[in-house]
Amino acid sequence: MTSTGELQRTLRAELRGEVDFSAAARALTTMDASNYRRVPVGVVAPRDAEDVAAALRICADAGVPVVPRGGGTSIAGQATGVGVVLDLTRHMNALVSLDPEARTAVVQPGLVLDRLRDAVRPYGLTFGPDPSTHSRCTLGGMIGNNACGAHSVAWGTTADNVDELTVVRYGGAVQRIGTGWAGAPAGLRELVHANLAELRTGLAAGTFSRRISGYGGLDALLPERGVRLARAFCGSEGTLGVVTEAAVRLVELPPAPVLAVLGYPDESAAADAAAGLLGHGPLTVEGMAEDLVRGATGLPRGGAWLFVEMPDEDTGRRLLRDADALDAALVTDPAAQRALWRIREDAAGTATRTPSGAMAWPGWEDCAVPPARLGAYLREFRALLAQHGLHGTPYGHFGEGCVHVRIDFDLVSAAGRARFRAFSEELADLVAAHGGSLSGEHGDGQARAELLPRMYGPRVMELFGAYKDLWDPAGGMNPGILVRPARLDENLRFAVVAGKGEGMGLGEGMGEEVVRCVGVAKCRSTDTAGPGVMCPSYRATGEERHSTRGRARLLHEMLAGEVITGGWRSPEVAEALDLCLGCKGCRSDCPVGVDVAAYKAEFLHRHWAGRLRPLSHYTLGGLPAWLRLIAALRAAGAVNAAGRVLRVPGLARERALPEVAGVPFTRWWGARGSGRGTGGEGGAGAGGAGAGVTAVTLWPDTFTEYFTPEAGRAAVRVLTAAGLGVTVPAGGRVCCGLTYVSTGRLDRARGVLRRTLDTLDDMDGVRGPVLVLEPSCAAALRTDLPALLPDDPRAHRLAAAVRTFAETLEEHAPHWTPPRLDRPVAGQTHCHQHAVLGDAADRRLRARAGLTGELSGGCCGLAGNFGFEPGHHAVSAACAEEQLLPSLRTAAPDAAVLADGFSCRTQIAQLGGHRARHLAELLAEGLGEGA
Repeated sequence: MTSTGELQRTLRAELRGEVDFSAAARALTTMDASNYRRVPVGVVAPRDAEDVAAALRICADAGVPVVPRGGGTSIAGQATGVGVVLDLTRHMNALVSLDPEARTAVVQPGLVLDRLRDAVRPYGLTFGPDPSTHSRCTLGGMIGNNACGAHSVAWGTTADNVDELTVVRYGGAVQRIGTGWAGAPAGLRELVHANLAELRTGLAAGTFSRRISGYGGLDALLPERGVRLARAFCGSEGTLGVVTEAAVRLVELPPAPVLAVLGYPDESAAADAAAGLLGHGPLTVEGMAEDLVRGATGLPRGGAWLFVEMPDEDTGRRLLRDADALDAALVTDPAAQRALWRIREDAAGTATRTPSGAMAWPGWEDCAVPPARLGAYLREFRALLAQHGLHGTPYGHFGEGCVHVRIDFDLVSAAGRARFRAFSEELADLVAAHGGSLSGEHGDGQARAELLPRMYGPRVMELFGAYKDLWDPAGGMNPGILVRPARLDENLRFAVVAGKGEGMGLGEGMGEEVVRCVGVAKCRSTDTAGPGVMCPSYRATGEERHSTRGRARLLHEMLAGEVITGGWRSPEVAEALDLCLGCKGCRSDCPVGVDVAAYKAEFLHRHWAGRLRPLSHYTLGGLPAWLRLIAALRAAGAVNAAGRVLRVPGLARERALPEVAGVPFTRWWGARGSGRGTGGEGGAGAGGAGAGVTAVTLWPDTFTEYFTPEAGRAAVRVLTAAGLGVTVPAGGRVCCGLTYVSTGRLDRARGVLRRTLDTLDDMDGVRGPVLVLEPSCAAALRTDLPALLPDDPRAHRLAAAVRTFAETLEEHAPHWTPPRLDRPVAGQTHCHQHAVLGDAADRRLRARAGLTGELSGGCCGLAGNFGFEPGHHAVSAACAEEQLLPSLRTAAPDAAVLADGFSCRTQIAQLGGHRARHLAELLAEGLGEGA
């Protein structure tokens, strides 16, 4: 066998695409969205079909296996392997051609489904199969798994929508396959003709639409089914060859679909009813029970629901009349439909945790039974879970009998793995007893391939093996999958990190944290619709290592120590985390709440322990101390003058430094209070609370205190007008520790936070709400403070007291009427506000003040210290250019530019040329001079 080094050199010499055998590249592809982990020898990103053929020829000559990979969202382990991984997303992602009249398109395998859908939507068309990962799954992966999605009731599986495929076999041979025997490997026609009876009885007899398991599409080669060679290839999970181009069919989008939501007493009743609705011609019939919905509003009465999409309002109303439901609603408004569908799409994340909070894992994500058997199957499935002491939350495509569920397996201990195996064997028997399929749309991979004989029997399995060998006689395509499979309880990804990285300063042990990344890759979505933030650096670079999943995977491999061997000093992990903006978007937008900002802080803490840190960690990380010194020396003027002509070492040269205020907020506050005889710094001041008046502690965060005291002054004015008393802690003596956390100086952050709590003790502690104007500081006090000082009850009391500006007014001055400003707004919702604090109160306050329009989602890109650090300016600007800056360019001429975050305001000023203001400033301005 050729050595790894020689293989790498040969590939680099003959391919135009990237060849990367580095530790980082290998670490990023050890896992997909499954429970499994296999370490490849290297990664190749072919530039075109010729590159694919060359790579398969070279690997075959070297005796090295090949694994094709798309978005890496497979949940059964088929996108992992021990040979060369072909990353088909980097270059081979084009829509080659589109014929709207013929309703066909030609696509490359790395094209993301939503990009195809976006391109054909103007013609009233779509691609029928639509898995929930539509924003990041690829057409090649869908072909490999024969993906389905919610609309397969109407439009079928991926195999039903593929006409022709261009396929490269192991060794480099290129074949075009469609209908008929042209392009078939030698001997396939003879194999089919010799096994007609087995194909008709073992595969075709009693078939139903979701029988995806194994090479279940082989019955498409029967003469009475038209010898559909391309259809039979679909669902082969990369074990036969690599698709380099596909001709697919498109379907017409209904112009005005409606959503019927039917409530039933329980899951079994909903499942029993689903098959009876198919005669109405639904586009979807989706089911879920209350243990998945968990408090969602807007649903009819019931303990379980069917979401039935109908082509138009007339068919929807007929369905409601005929459906024997406990309660029902017909939703015609597209926005309301989208809101309800989000409940269903978010199920992939909700189901990753049981109601008790335990993590639940794939493995039995999508088995299916004939729809008429679904109710009985679910009752027996729930009983089997209980028998094994396991928990899961079923949901899925009830109209086709396909059930998604994640189960709280213990996949670390020997006893837990034994239970996993025993349960899997019994469930496979249960599915087979109901005439079902072990896989209903995601493929078998390593998770279920070992159990296929329980479904098909030995003669069909022999046929599968012969089919594989005709396409891939050398066995180099994705070995260990489907035929001659690996065991379902080996290559599990959990044990290699169990118990490692314990004592993490901002959460659980790092091993327990990173293993939570289930790999569904929502962080790889480039969809900017809605308020989501995750993942701005991936959106800017398009590189897996800069996605939330990529960083979690690198940390996973760092702890495992097999591929990445540098431990906490690992340069691979440091490089990937360097472009993490710390936006915390993943904390809220990731389905399982992976928090890379916290992981980055912990990594930097350990990475630089006992060593001289980068200059920016001292300048930007120690910003509160430097600003306190400048204020004490009354040197703001001199510092600002120097900043206009000099550059601070260790900071980005592209950035101008923001100017320091001449009079800090608390100095103004003290002068105001003492000038009116009602207190000074640290006291109630001029807004002090009288009897029966709520006292608000207005937090002098670093940014309000030293850079934008006008926001603090405006807040005082609004709070006073709302009838609230105001208390301000002494300037410079309290701090949330944010800058120390973001640069990984966690011990220093703990010291700062303890000093802060002691200062508050001197003020008789926290009483009433603590209003923090800067969202990043409020988020740090809410989340980082109790994580860093978990044993200090004062930390938890302060965290619980923190409120935003809008929350304070809504909770403690509910009858106050804000001034009517009646103008549009543009600007930025702070990413920490989105991820940690929420902005519902802000939206309501803006509406009451007559401020119309939406603020930009995403991240502004400056992100505290990130945008001021060397090497980050291009990514920082790219993040701003994605949503923020375009929204400012298209804003109405009279729009107020609004941003509560200091970083957002700075980015808007420096890159957008606008002066943005805090909401407190806009409201204070609206109060008028006499207020």
